[in-house]
This record gives sequence, C-alpha cells and structure tokens, in this order.
Amino acid sequence: MRYEMEELIPVTGKLVEQYTGGESTSVTYEKAEQLMEAVLYCIHEMEQANLHCLSTKEKIPADLAYETGLQYVEEKVKNALDLYNQMLPEFVSYENECIYDTFVKGIPEFFRRYDSRFEPQNTILTLDYPVMKELSGYQGIDKIYEFLRCICAEQRFLNALPGDYVRDVLLKYNRDYHVMIDNLCEIVYAAVLCRILAGKNLSDRALTRDDYDKINQYFKNTESAAVTAYLGAVTKELVKKYYDNDRFLMDYLLRAAEEIAIRLPLYMAHQAGEE
Repeated sequence: MRYEMEELIPVTGKLVEQYTGGESTSVTYEKAEQLMEAVLYCIHEMEQANLHCLSTKEKIPADLAYETGLQYVEEKVKNALDLYNQMLPEFVSYENECIYDTFVKGIPEFFRRYDSRFEPQNTILTLDYPVMKELSGYQGIDKIYEFLRCICAEQRFLNALPGDYVRDVLLKYNRDYHVMIDNLCEIVYAAVLCRILAGKNLSDRALTRDDYDKINQYFKNTESAAVTAYLGAVTKELVKKYYDNDRFLMDYLLRAAEEIAIRLPLYMAHQAGEE
C-alpha cells in the first residue's frame, strides 16, 4: 500500500505537535525526518500484520494506518518483553561474555530507552552477539523481537544438552571461548552433527581419529548440495525426536545447515587435533 507525501505530511505534522507538547509546530530538519520515519515504520508494521488481507480491502487512510501500526508496535514490545522475562530465569551464557552482555545487560537497556511513538525505528543496540539468522533487514522492535526468538531457540537447543558437554565442545573449539564473538549454538550444533554422521550417540563425548576419517571421506565423496540435504534431514529427525518437533527451532537450525555444511570439515579438522 503506497502513500504519497501529501498523505504522510499531515500525519507527521500531528506527531510533531505531540512531540513538542503542542507548544510548537516547528522542529529541526533532522527531527522532522526522524518523525516521518516513525510514521513510515508504523505504517509498514500495519501492512505486515495485515499482509494476507490488504489486497481485498480499500486503501486505509494514512492517519488510521499509522495509529493501527503504532498499536501493533506497542503490542510487539509487550510480547518481546514477556518473552524476555520468561527466558531470563533459565538463561545460560556458558560464561561467554558476548552473549551475556548482549542479552542480560543490553536487552533491558533497550526496553528502558525504546520510544515506540516518536522513534520506533531505532534498534538502540548493536546486538554484538551473532545469531544464525540474517537480521540486517530489521529495525527497532522488529529486530529485537526476532533476535529474542533466535536466542530462545538457541537456549532450548543448548540447555537440553548436558552443560559440561556444551562447555567441553566450546573449549575444544576455542580455549578462549569465554571472550569470543561467535555463535555458541552453531558450534555445538556442528559437534552434534559430527557425532550423528559418525554413527555415535549424543552421549559419546569424544570422537576417534577413525570417526573423523569416516566423516571426511563422506564429505569428499558427496556433493555439497547432497550434504546440505542430508544435514537437513538429520536436523529434522533430531528436532522431532528430542525437541517435540519445535517448528521454529527446526527452521532456525535448517537455515544454518548450508553454512554449517561448508564449515564442518574445517571444524572437524580443528576438533581432531584436540581429541
């Protein structure tokens, strides 16, 4: 749904009045631009929430589209905060400073500073901990909410495994894993896949040199597309068996399968030297 500038300016003008408390209709160019972006962000939120039915409805007036979108933004803030508060008591950082600082220290700061009316497009945080989903196309609460959903999936995956196993895998990957800026879930997920590819149980902590040779031979004799497909099938079975077929977790892991298929031989070479 496209709105022309003459439709957006009055909506932005009302937002200017709210911002100045009705004392002025004049703000700096930078502030006016920020408020226009706030209007566009909320309208986009409305469009995304109603994407399935927009084609069958008449065009919504810009002011109504903005106010409706603002309600969706505020609802998403509430849902994100609820999700965060549910996760926090059982959150485990595995002593990694990056995920701890981002999740435990950074996220509360976002909720304290976020302005859903006047600057909903501001993500505020840099989100230094890298998740296994591309979030560059998101802004504001959309980005924070997606980030939290990713962390929730990672925590469910990791916390179902013995804590000492997770730490052992991370230590073998990097002796300074406490200060590294890498995705923890991807590293452990790769280790789990190694054990499955070697025909081992997840309870088998160490792989032998023969195990690594067996896996490496598989990679040498199999095309990359087939490897990715096989890892995808293994992942689906893993999530179905151990994680109650959690669809979001499955999609999250599957999204990373192709990248992991590329990196797994290098990961194994590193691990083989440590075992």
